[in-house]
Amino acid sequence: MLKKDILRKKEDFSAIYKKGKSVPERYIVFFYRKNNLLYNRIAFLASKKVGNSVQRNRAKRLMKESYRLLGDEIKYGYDIIFIARNSINDMKFIDVDKSVKRALKKAKLLEGEV
Repeated sequence: MLKKDILRKKEDFSAIYKKGKSVPERYIVFFYRKNNLLYNRIAFLASKKVGNSVQRNRAKRLMKESYRLLGDEIKYGYDIIFIARNSINDMKFIDVDKSVKRALKKAKLLEGEV
């Protein structure tokens, strides 16, 4: 992931939460909004409700890897926020990967989806 691809500004997060759409899933909550750019900007979050720093970092790593493996299947031009739920603890990668894919399908952000 390049530096330009990461969401950092508070205004961007606020705009996504207020004007964007959300998709709840079993292990994640997924927020997205069109950004009119040629690339996606993305953020992976895990609150303290998820657990200690080790558990939060593991949750973020699982979500990042799932997103990375999807690669070019994801449509471009969106701001995306993945938020880990506390149910993500002790889950295997395959479970989190399925949850991320279902969320993207529900949002119709995968290529080939109408």
